[in-house]
Amino acid sequence: MRQIVLDTETTGLHVEEGHRIIEIACLEMINRRLTGKTFHHYIHPQREVEAGAFAIHGISNEFLRDKPLFNHVAEEFLAFINGAELIIHNAPFDVSFLNHELLLAKANYKSISDYCNVIDTLQIARKLHAGQRNSLDALCKRYGVDNSRRDLHGALIDTDLLAQVYLSMTGGQETFFDNLSANQQDTNKNTTTMIHQTIERHNLIVLHAEKEELEEHAKYLELLEKQR
Repeated sequence: MRQIVLDTETTGLHVEEGHRIIEIACLEMINRRLTGKTFHHYIHPQREVEAGAFAIHGISNEFLRDKPLFNHVAEEFLAFINGAELIIHNAPFDVSFLNHELLLAKANYKSISDYCNVIDTLQIARKLHAGQRNSLDALCKRYGVDNSRRDLHGALIDTDLLAQVYLSMTGGQETFFDNLSANQQDTNKNTTTMIHQTIERHNLIVLHAEKEELEEHAKYLELLEKQR
């Protein structure tokens, strides 16, 4: 069974307002084991990143200036996910943005559901933990997944965390590496190490926000929580 854990970051919350994808990350699992294969790209969105969104993920317009357009990586992305089962937290959000990008690419691409089945881990969490908070951070805390490196949202590290949460929710595993062979442990640990090194290599700068930015951030978080 081939599964792809996927996450995106965007310029803002609402695709209908013209917001675009700025980061896509995918991790491959086969038979519930990370293989070490990944797809990861930052994307030039051809528009400005909203201040509230920047406060969440820390990805600036300047950083994205030399990144490829979505249509330059679309073929590679579709080849990576094709035929797999996509695992996404709050899938309607990411899928709507991905479908929008595929439409804008004007290359006769189909919608995501034509390439993959989609599993929404938010819906799984809501059934398991009705009436509780089920954001990724809340689930990490509930299942004992270490998210201490998640100072900012980021698609690459969030896929790593979501993979651990998904395995715990659906398999009853106490930790991500329980009952794995030595080789499987090495593969999974190497994948996590690679993710952390990639994040550090980009050296994203966290700026302290002004009062007005903090107010905008609070509004954005409130909208984001409603999306969860």
